[in-house]
Amino acid sequence: MSGAGRRELLAALLRAANGNPIAGADLAMRLGVSRQVVVQDIALLRANGRRIIGTPGGYLLLGEALPSTVTAVLPCRHGIEQVEQELNIMVDCGLRVLDVVVEHPLYGELRGNLMINDRADVQRFVEGLREGQYSMLSALTGGVHLHTVEAPAQTNIEQAREQL
Repeated sequence: MSGAGRRELLAALLRAANGNPIAGADLAMRLGVSRQVVVQDIALLRANGRRIIGTPGGYLLLGEALPSTVTAVLPCRHGIEQVEQELNIMVDCGLRVLDVVVEHPLYGELRGNLMINDRADVQRFVEGLREGQYSMLSALTGGVHLHTVEAPAQTNIEQAREQL
């Protein structure tokens, strides 16, 4: 298969995932290439205008925002001990946690894509923190951070705000 054909297949696999991330290793296995080839192909697809982001769960092809959803930015402050509770409140209220943002005094805005949809995603994220696979961006700012969230209605966001 040619490189162009492989990249089109890669884009098709991401599209077929319907907004769910796919791990780079899984993509490599499906395409019969190395993980590094997937990384290079993702870079080329991005350079050609495809909106692909990397999340803790894998690569995600961004589509157009659904007109029936609303987005908001929720300010938060806590340590690692409360991250699971915070994220569970959000997903239990019907929110999708798109990212986390911190304002660093030297580097400015730092953003990490999360794409957390449900309690299973929360559990995977928290396990990664506990196992030391990654650390929280908010550790740079004394626990202060923002989450961009998406919900089916504004009432979902207000419900989460009240509980946070």
